Amino acid sequence: MELKHFKRRKRIDTGGTGHYDQGVTSAAAVFDLPTISADERWRAVLAHDRRYDGAFVYAVRSTGIYCRPSCASRRPRRTQVTFYAIPEVAERAGYRACRRCHPADTNGADPAVALVREACRALDAGRTPAMAPDRLARVFKRIIGITPKQYAAARRVARFKQELKRRKHVSPALYEAGYSSSSRVYEHAHEQLGMTPATYARGGAGLGIAYVTVPTSLGRLLVAATERGVCRVALGDSAAPLEADLLGEFPTARVVQDKSGKLHGWVTSILAYLDGREPDLDLPLDIRATAFQRRVWQELQRIPFGKTRSYAEVARRIGKPTATRAVARACATNPLALVIPCHRVVRENGDLGGYRWGLDRKKALLEKEGDAQVSFPPKAS
Repeated sequence: MELKHFKRRKRIDTGGTGHYDQGVTSAAAVFDLPTISADERWRAVLAHDRRYDGAFVYAVRSTGIYCRPSCASRRPRRTQVTFYAIPEVAERAGYRACRRCHPADTNGADPAVALVREACRALDAGRTPAMAPDRLARVFKRIIGITPKQYAAARRVARFKQELKRRKHVSPALYEAGYSSSSRVYEHAHEQLGMTPATYARGGAGLGIAYVTVPTSLGRLLVAATERGVCRVALGDSAAPLEADLLGEFPTARVVQDKSGKLHGWVTSILAYLDGREPDLDLPLDIRATAFQRRVWQELQRIPFGKTRSYAEVARRIGKPTATRAVARACATNPLALVIPCHRVVRENGDLGGYRWGLDRKKALLEKEGDAQVSFPPKAS
């Protein structure tokens, strides 16, 4: 398919691609890539297809690097990859440009991409983009799926987090990030940081997290919790990358393996669900979320065992019928596999869409629930 056709295609890829996707802790993880389906992107990466250079970039969690599709570097596992519409968004998510393929040096065939990238650079520098606001809003929504205001807000949060880690003091970090007062920052601190700004500035110092990893039929399972409740449930091929993801955001938190058996009951419940013996996972949770993410995740928990809903249907049920793409992003940033059942959300046409822990696992989970449903009559939705 020629690149000139991309901008005329209907945006049907509502599956999550995202990052904490593979990392929700980055403010830039709210951004998504419109137009080109996840399967098309991955095929382009595997084929080193130069026609897609400028249409998107792909980032690899294990290396922290993002590349253009044609990059000759060794291909990573699909589960390690996140796609972004433009380099600036990948960089906001904490990735750095590949020195081999220089992905930031191309704009692709769509002239709107260059305009959005220029506007992003202006917003990053605290300047007002030169483009007319109405036109800028339209092209922003088309290229990266959000408004300039949302981009600027997410950028400010990311800058605030960076300055907190660098300066270790709240006030200078707050003003350096562009906030005019501390009130709004503290008002939303738990949603944005998961703790107070001062605790975040210390890299999570004082925050205790216990975790355990166990084998399952779907690979390795990691369960982690604070004293308030479960904060992470993740699936992967091995324990090491799951542990690395847990440690990455708060390097000075007290993250330890659970040797006391504190997590045993919760892990047992999750394993019972995977074995088809437990349809509901009602666990105490301690998670960071925006107000919108929290509404979406609560709605996902209402989807009956063995049933699915489309991204559009979830958007309608939370009273935001035009927020289908935002719902997909919330699914992509879900930190609690299985407990918040984002695997039960599919595309309108029945396709699986995306899943941050791998589409094979999503398919297997839906099949398991379908097979077990005869034993557990579905609850009223």
